[in-house]
Amino acid sequence: MNHLLSIEDLDRAAIERIVERAARFAEVSDREIKKVPALRGRMVLNLFYEASTRTRSSFELAAKRLSADVVNFAASGSSVEKGESLKDTVLTLSAHKPDAIVLRTPWAGAAELVCNWCSAAIVNAGDGKHEHPTQALLDVYTLRQRLGGIDGASIWIVGDVAHSRVARSNILAFQRMGARVTVAGPPTLIPRGIEALGCDVRYTLAELASADVVYALRMQRERMTEAWVPSLREYAALYQVNGQRLAAHQVLMHPGPVNRGVELSGEVLDSPQAVVTAQVEAGVVVRMAVLYELLAAARPADAARAAQIAAEAAAPDALRAHAGDGEPARTGSAGTVPGSGGR
Repeated sequence: MNHLLSIEDLDRAAIERIVERAARFAEVSDREIKKVPALRGRMVLNLFYEASTRTRSSFELAAKRLSADVVNFAASGSSVEKGESLKDTVLTLSAHKPDAIVLRTPWAGAAELVCNWCSAAIVNAGDGKHEHPTQALLDVYTLRQRLGGIDGASIWIVGDVAHSRVARSNILAFQRMGARVTVAGPPTLIPRGIEALGCDVRYTLAELASADVVYALRMQRERMTEAWVPSLREYAALYQVNGQRLAAHQVLMHPGPVNRGVELSGEVLDSPQAVVTAQVEAGVVVRMAVLYELLAAARPADAARAAQIAAEAAAPDALRAHAGDGEPARTGSAGTVPGSGGR
């Protein structure tokens, strides 16, 4: 895998490989020293043209826990405000020779364009209303941790599907993993022809009790140029997931940020059925797995090093890092350094 632009780039085996590797990295995250040297010497550039809390912070943490160097770039306060184009910004930053660029933009298809302008591995962290593949991967991971698997599960995605990049990626990812997906919301917020993706469509929540998982979406008002519903009060009355609509056996998900009192009521958001916090926690280890897949596991020259790192993640006593830079302690009679690749 050279880039991660879309869930369409991944088959079921690839999704499972990333999710399983994320589970191994979760063991590392539970240790006192939360770093492995898998990407020491590599540079990850976070290039964000839109505001972000969860995605940006989790990518930064993921890269640092893999011992990569991280550079954060926000369009606000940069030459972008002076009229610099996306291409010129990418070419300028590519002069620093990043190994990976994590890109979020308001423009659908931008990540694919950037692949042609530089040699770095590109991770699509959200491109307009198109896709958000790492969100879908962390949602699959979260559900597998909660349910054990999602083969045959019924998953309802409720809310503003039309403006949601998360919805498109999740429809593809959940179906690849064997789930049945239904999208529900006002007719104005359900894209015409979305059934072509293989999902069912409902315009009311009358059958919501049949779902095993309810995935709520917020109203993407920053992407709306006109009124798509009469009012937020009317929307909440008909489509809010609340204590009357959410059954006791159902799992509740949301990609964040949540608008309390609109798509979700406070009672269900704070209930044990909600796994919103678990989704945030999964974001770090899943993005660790994605960066590892792109920058270590997929490159033949790093095969031996990759195997050592995987072994470290499975053996708690094999990893003892110095507090400063995550350098592993020397072990074994030969005095080798785990993860050093014999350097």
